[in-house]
Amino acid sequence: MKSVLLIGQSNMAGRGYLHEVTPIYNENIFMLRNGRWQMMTEPIHFDRSVAGVGPAASFAQAWCNANKNEQIGLIPCAEGGSSIDEWSKESTLFRHAVSEAKFAMENSELIAILWHQGESDGRSKKYKNYYHKLNILVNSFRKELGDLEVPFIVGGLGNYLGKSGFGRSCVEYDLINQELLKYVENNRNCYFVTGEKLYPNPDGIHINAESQRRFGIRYFKAYQTKSSIVEPLDNEENMVKELYEREYTMAEKRYITLEQFTLGKSSMEEVMKFLK
Repeated sequence: MKSVLLIGQSNMAGRGYLHEVTPIYNENIFMLRNGRWQMMTEPIHFDRSVAGVGPAASFAQAWCNANKNEQIGLIPCAEGGSSIDEWSKESTLFRHAVSEAKFAMENSELIAILWHQGESDGRSKKYKNYYHKLNILVNSFRKELGDLEVPFIVGGLGNYLGKSGFGRSCVEYDLINQELLKYVENNRNCYFVTGEKLYPNPDGIHINAESQRRFGIRYFKAYQTKSSIVEPLDNEENMVKELYEREYTMAEKRYITLEQFTLGKSSMEEVMKFLK
């Protein structure tokens, strides 16, 4: 099985509203939880009670569409509100992510690290030190995980920031993006994914669910092509629709039915159909 490490702050953890998009269920997509690989369901992260849709599910489904019958596991380690300083190599967040990734690598091959962070550093001229701190972070993760070539994919901040709600304070988002672009241009196996034309929740800072689906596809394209995605992809809406255009397997139907029953949304009779 392949695996992907998810790190950064809340827009990697996901705050998109679950009810706004079609769920993604796939028996070949797993998430690491309680030390076990479980079939993925959203929210993938539980850093907050409000965790929701992030980019990882659509990344994983796009990966599965391109790698038929293979399995991928997601390692959720993002933490809402975290600054880049809180991801220093001495920090709890760094040490936890390394620990989880090493645990996952006991029976999987780490193929990428996905990073989205910067809203907490998009003010007070913090961008001036961002490149240096990111460089230490990337090299530290690669060294600790024993793979100096593992792809490191960074998501750009959305151009909706700095305008309304909680996003109003992130006035230097474009300067952070410039540092991210500069970094990937100067370092091997590092790629940038644009946050252009993504849209927020009403809070003005968190990427909404539909945009997160498109964002995940951009992350996958960067991984697949080993190149930065500096503009929105053509036909992204159709690409999102393709994520859902598959019939559920019996295992997936059973999983969904048990989930709905546990939530009080289906009957025991429905469950028993899949347990006979």
